[in-house]
Amino acid sequence: MQKKIRVTPKKKKIMPANTKTTFFPVVGIGGSAGGLEAFQELLKNLSDKPGMAFVFIMHLTPGHKSMLTELLARLTKMPVREIKNGMLLEVNHVYIIPPGTNISIASEKLILSSIKDAGLKRMPIDWFFHSLAEERGNRAIGVILSGTATDGTLGAEAIKAEGGIVFAQDEKSSKYDGMPQSAIAAGCVDFVLSPKKIASELERIAKHPLISFAGSVKTDKSIITEDKGLESIFDILRSAKGLDFTHYKTPTISRRVSRRMVLLKLENLKDYIKFLRENKDEVEKLYEDLLINVTSFFRDSKVFDTLKKQILPAILKNKTKNQEVRIWVPGCSSGEEAYSIAICILETLGNKAGAVPVQIFATDVSENGIDKARQGIYGKNIKNSITPE
Repeated sequence: MQKKIRVTPKKKKIMPANTKTTFFPVVGIGGSAGGLEAFQELLKNLSDKPGMAFVFIMHLTPGHKSMLTELLARLTKMPVREIKNGMLLEVNHVYIIPPGTNISIASEKLILSSIKDAGLKRMPIDWFFHSLAEERGNRAIGVILSGTATDGTLGAEAIKAEGGIVFAQDEKSSKYDGMPQSAIAAGCVDFVLSPKKIASELERIAKHPLISFAGSVKTDKSIITEDKGLESIFDILRSAKGLDFTHYKTPTISRRVSRRMVLLKLENLKDYIKFLRENKDEVEKLYEDLLINVTSFFRDSKVFDTLKKQILPAILKNKTKNQEVRIWVPGCSSGEEAYSIAICILETLGNKAGAVPVQIFATDVSENGIDKARQGIYGKNIKNSITPE
């Protein structure tokens, strides 16, 4: 008999999903080598009033004047603007990053930061995507176009975790597929398409009542947040996976269910419940979406600093030779926290590492997360949070 597990995270004040009812969707589009041609193709296939705002983040050489605004303005009747600090976002507008800057979004405004500022890494796509996820939630959309390296992957994970949608350019149409393939390999991409098809899908998503600016007020009070609809979904998940989401955060459940409905082009919760009952694959996808967690090495630096300087020395102080140290990491997701703790222990033990047996147990209700954690294989972007050593 399948063991039943109850998920009971810390309770928060319950608020309706998508409370930011006046927010139109914002599309962050990142590109590097070959990304300009891809964005031009995407832009010229968008209508003049798609119901979204577009922010194009290109890897540009600092100190060189950019002609992007002039080049792109020829391809669309939407206003195309180079971003100025504090510029207010408007729907059906295109915004272009200036050279030598990172950009973020806060309170409907675009904020510029010099890449020379202390603590800012040259990962402008990740930088913007993270702020976009926090600001727009399920109305955040990330698009990763042609480019080398891994910029955009961590930000794409953040967008998906907040209920947003992520696109990546397909290998056939990409001049350089490093950036798109990095995000795809991380498992955070919903659509892999050519720029022309990305434009078409964006237009379709913009009209969906769970995303649409025009229909958002009505939809935010829809049956997505009604108990009976959610109870049916909980029953399906409990039966299939042995996991009880009854006490999980209602806004999170609503965002993730809405996300799945948008991806499947379903507008009615009853239709989605029917689809769930008839499709085991969708039950698996919803389950993984509900459990998705944004994680990284040494995610909370203050916590790990305290762990290394105070807690681990206290634990290890009275350990005799060959006396085992055991550590349990519950909710380990894809394993970064467990490996971060292992690194801390090794650094704390120093040359005594061979004399103290250490066992680290890591558990999670997500089978996909456990599989990734067991493999212990991570992208090159981990160099942003750990040292080469």
